[in-house]
Amino acid sequence: MYKLAPVINVLGKVVMLLAITMLLPLLVSDVTDDGASAAFHWGMGITFLSGLAMTLATVGSRRELTPRDGYLLASLTWIVLTGFSTLPLLLQLPDLSFTDAYFEAMSGLSTTGATVLVGIDDLPHSINLWRHQLNWMGGMGIIVLAVAIFPLLGVGGMQLFKAETPGPMKESKLTPRITETAKNLYLVYLAITVACILALMAAGLDWFEATCHAFAAMGLGGFSTHDASVGFFDSPAVEGVLIVFMLIAGMNFTTHFLAFRSRSLRCYLNDVEAKAFLTLVLGSCLVASVYIWAADVYPSFWTALRHVSFNLVSIATDCGFVSVDYNQWPIVVPLWMLFLSCVAVSSGSTGGGIKMVRTLVTFRQALREMSKQIHPAMVQPVRLGPHVIENRIVFAIQSFVLVYVTTVVALTLVLVASGLDPVSAISAIIATINNAGPGLNVVGPAGNFSPLTDFQTWVCSFSMLAGRLELFTLFVLFTPRFWAK
Repeated sequence: MYKLAPVINVLGKVVMLLAITMLLPLLVSDVTDDGASAAFHWGMGITFLSGLAMTLATVGSRRELTPRDGYLLASLTWIVLTGFSTLPLLLQLPDLSFTDAYFEAMSGLSTTGATVLVGIDDLPHSINLWRHQLNWMGGMGIIVLAVAIFPLLGVGGMQLFKAETPGPMKESKLTPRITETAKNLYLVYLAITVACILALMAAGLDWFEATCHAFAAMGLGGFSTHDASVGFFDSPAVEGVLIVFMLIAGMNFTTHFLAFRSRSLRCYLNDVEAKAFLTLVLGSCLVASVYIWAADVYPSFWTALRHVSFNLVSIATDCGFVSVDYNQWPIVVPLWMLFLSCVAVSSGSTGGGIKMVRTLVTFRQALREMSKQIHPAMVQPVRLGPHVIENRIVFAIQSFVLVYVTTVVALTLVLVASGLDPVSAISAIIATINNAGPGLNVVGPAGNFSPLTDFQTWVCSFSMLAGRLELFTLFVLFTPRFWAK
């Protein structure tokens, strides 16, 4: 029988780390005297003591973790940490149910940005900062954070890193040791976040608004300090800054690290994913702007370009900021935006969905199969740039895409069966499984997920979890072989 104790031992330490991260919003609460100090004192205390109890109860079970342990720890980390992340929300907002608090915390840590809260403008500063801090921490993965700055874990980190991170990063190390890899990734992540904060302040936001929106932009989480999201500011400068940093966050952080280390932009020119991502998203902005302008939605092309570019980039990168109610646009544009949220961002980014590398490989595999219909004996490997993609990787990607599509269809049918209209249902699942934020109709940009029933809310929470863990990391736990000795 599979033994959970070694995983619980490490999980307890990660839970204690989560408690420590509550110090920042607690400090803000004390400085601003926003009335939420007690919520963070109690939340931090309960979280830390729970983590300590988990660690002490399993102290005799410590051992080197196996790859199977890594998958279980990744899944449990998101599930358990989300539960503890609800504490400040529940303690400060007594009318908030546990279902809604769990959804909000899961949306934060999974960097989805969907919300069930109304009256966000009136929330205490510390509560708003906590929501955005969850976005930031979830962006690169709370497990990578733990391995980077919490060496007391005392276990090998590579299997954790592989279970948590997507795409090519599973197959390569940036530095010889995983701890150094994680530290370097977070240093780059932190540096770009600071740059985003400074740029937003230069665009006119105060330090608090700039920090919150930079956290959400870099994590591609999409939370805002206002019910109207970024539309509250009505500022082309703020929107322009966020577009730039959402695009940066939508690219592989391995590439950013290599560019920082080499002090050269050549790394981006050599990144096939980055070029395809930018070409698809920026090209879509131009075409969709022309379409919206021709449909007389806005009086000028430049107005259309402004609003389309911001909202399309936000949804395509799975961030979730909104500036206008794009639900009122001709339906083809919002549908295209949701499609982009499925395929556009790079692996190793803070976005979700299928990812561009899988999209490119799947497309080229389809072309290869069509060529074989004409020339059955032809030998034509699938290539990505100068690299030949092994057939085992091609088949693995095809399996992922099949599971992804099946999951979207199955969860959509569950929501429809529960009484949600089909457009709201499929857009809610696409938005949550891609960790993209708003959908259409009931869950569209002018509203949020608060009208959903408790059952529908839990379905969307599961969808966010599955999407954030890229399906297989979670679904493998439901196979009998995983639990066999």
